[in-house]
Amino acid sequence: QVRLVETGGGLVQAGGSLRLSCAASGDIFSSYAMGWFRQAPGKEREFVALIRRNGALTYYADSVKGRFTISRDNAKNAVYLQMNSLKPEDTAVYYCAADVSDWGVKRMNAYGYWGQGTQVTVSS
Repeated sequence: QVRLVETGGGLVQAGGSLRLSCAASGDIFSSYAMGWFRQAPGKEREFVALIRRNGALTYYADSVKGRFTISRDNAKNAVYLQMNSLKPEDTAVYYCAADVSDWGVKRMNAYGYWGQGTQVTVSS
């Protein structure tokens, strides 16, 4: 069983930055790939970024590439999403998710554990 808790969401003006954190339970966090997804009102949940278990490989959605950075600290059982140059279209609930098989893929059904989400609102 893996429990994930996201923090760091909030209200920010366009062009600003936020850093999301996701704390994970369990003692084999270092074996999971971790992903960030988001869901805007009235839209489907979509992939944002993922990081493989060793932290060496990362992937991003085209819409956030160059603005967002995913990282992890296996000693702290945590994964982060640094979001810079935020745009109003980044407004969504952001979820972290664990892929215990370390598939390192974007599809949601590879992720067996999800957090409750944290709201990010970007004002224009």
